[in-house]
This record gives sequence, C-alpha cells and structure tokens, in this order.
Amino acid sequence: MFYAFLKHFVVGPLIRLLFRPWSKGLENIPDSGAAILASNHLSFLDPVFLPVVEHRPISFLAKSEYFTGKGLKGRLSRWFFLAIRQLPIDRSGGQASESSLGAGLDHLAAGGLLGIYPEGTRSLDGRLYKGRTGAARMVLEARVPVVPIAMVGTFEVMPSGAKVPRFKKVGVIAGEPLDFSRFWGRQNDGDVLRRITEEIMRAIQELSGQVYVDEYAPRRRKTVAAR
Repeated sequence: MFYAFLKHFVVGPLIRLLFRPWSKGLENIPDSGAAILASNHLSFLDPVFLPVVEHRPISFLAKSEYFTGKGLKGRLSRWFFLAIRQLPIDRSGGQASESSLGAGLDHLAAGGLLGIYPEGTRSLDGRLYKGRTGAARMVLEARVPVVPIAMVGTFEVMPSGAKVPRFKKVGVIAGEPLDFSRFWGRQNDGDVLRRITEEIMRAIQELSGQVYVDEYAPRRRKTVAAR
C-alpha cells in the first residue's frame, strides 16, 4: 500500500514534473508472471525512474548497507527501503553474495518483477562495466526471461557522488526479452554463467549506446579512490 501511495500520489507526480521521463519498449515487459529486469546503473535515482514509468510493481536488489544502519537513521532507512519493496543483497562477493540472492528467487517464485543491476554498483563515468554472474545464476535457477533495460540521461541528472540532482529529462528503454531456456539446469557451469552475463550486457549496451569497459565497476571505483 505504501509503495502504491508513493508511486501514484507522491513520488510519481513529482518525478514526472521535475524530470519528464519518457519510455520506449515497455510492452516488452510481461503484463503478468515473473521476469528479471537487468539494467545499467548510472544514478542513485535509477530505482525510482523505472517503477514510475512501468505499471507493474518492481522490487530491486539493493545493497545491504541500506538495511543495517544503526540508530534512528538506520531504522528509518531500513523501514523505507522495505516499504518500497527493496530486497537486501550482500555485495561482498563469494558465498555471502550467493546466499543473499535467495530473497530475489523467492520474489520471482511469487511471480514478481525483479530489478537487477549486473554491474553491481553505479558507474563512475557513465560507461557500462563488466557484469557479475549473479543475475545469470538467478535466471537459470528461477527459469524466467530477462528484459534488458537502459536508463538514459540519469548520469547527467545525478552521477555517483552528487548530493543534489539536476532537473533534466530522462528516459527508460526496455528491449526484447532474452530467452536462456537452452541453458536450464546449468547454473553451476561458470562458462555458461559468463556467456549469459555477456549476452545481457551486450543487449543493455545496444539499447543505451554506452561505451563498454571490460572491468568490474567496484574494482574501478577502488582504483580511482586509491589514486
């Protein structure tokens, strides 16, 4: 109820007024049933823009830090992100990350739309970075289609590190669903997971027109911070 209230009466009207979002290809998102929406990630506001233009509710995998803060601020953050249907994911890698994908699988099993950012974090410079294989594993375990999504103009609105957004027009493009049924049952095959991931990233790149970087975004972020 809180999600619907924000979308239709608070956040939605405000977003439409300030950013005038446009969309293309939303008919590629199924009207019912489970699907993964795999998107590029350019701005903190990306998880807001997509649900505003899509009529079905969308849950996103969000970094676990939003749910584990201390004190009043931490409790408010946890309440808010749960209220808007976000699902916590551990981004530390390894078994911790794999285990936290379970919430996403449960959501898909219930027939929901799940938003995923395969890059793992926001782009520092507007380019598209190498995807992680967690999304591919979920595709094979849940046996659902993947709809590639391109966020357009959101980097200019609020890039990583910005505190205040710029009020510019943004867009959302949904590509044709990707079918990976030929790989069902091979979720433990690393080569298959990488192949699926690269196909997803290639589809996102074709929609967004971004320059592709064959490097993980979190690694790039650490390199920049070290410099």
